[in-house]
Amino acid sequence: MAKLTKNQKLAAEKIEAGKLYTVAEAAALVKEITTTKFDASVDIDVRLGVDPRRGRNMERNVVSLPHGTGKNVKVLVIAKGDKEKEALEAGADLVGAEDMVAKIQNEGFMDFDVLITTPDMMGLVGRLGRVLGPRGLMPNPKAGTVTPNVAQAVKEAKAGKIEYRLDKANIIHVPVGKASFGTEKLSENINTVMEAIVKAKPAAAKGQYIRSAAIATTMGPGVKLNNAKFGG
Repeated sequence: MAKLTKNQKLAAEKIEAGKLYTVAEAAALVKEITTTKFDASVDIDVRLGVDPRRGRNMERNVVSLPHGTGKNVKVLVIAKGDKEKEALEAGADLVGAEDMVAKIQNEGFMDFDVLITTPDMMGLVGRLGRVLGPRGLMPNPKAGTVTPNVAQAVKEAKAGKIEYRLDKANIIHVPVGKASFGTEKLSENINTVMEAIVKAKPAAAKGQYIRSAAIATTMGPGVKLNNAKFGG
């Protein structure tokens, strides 16, 4: 285990042991205890009471953050013809077809955050499943990343629409902004994520759905949330 720096120790001391903070309190606190010199990312970890080994209980959904993540989202669109033009006009950073698939497959190119494609290109993109799947980058219709309306998908991705999934430890990990956002913007993003997770509760889920939730900045200590208001 890495040794804490003096600043990290001071930050951890400001968190009251055993306390569950409101969203607004936690948002204000993580900003206060940020120890990095750069504008740190703020993430939320939500532990759920579902079985990820069962397909019907698997959590994989999308949420649109009202204030985005604060990150410049790099979007790759795999499409042809008019769809290629539409994607570029909507703000896609990279557009291609066979050439981009070959670049990913043969050169290990991964310099993008979101991959969007059209239904007719899924036969081609499907070859990348082993590469994209483990990284959470494989496009799918449920997430809105396999769509004939590539322009809308690009704009949504750029505006803060993100996909989240449940990992093997029953945890959903979602970026909710930057330390510079301030309490109000961070709170609104956090509330949006929590409400989306509760709304997506599987019908088969039994017992306590949301076991715990905490937010933290890059290299910062976690601040536990009082998730009672979200139910589940």
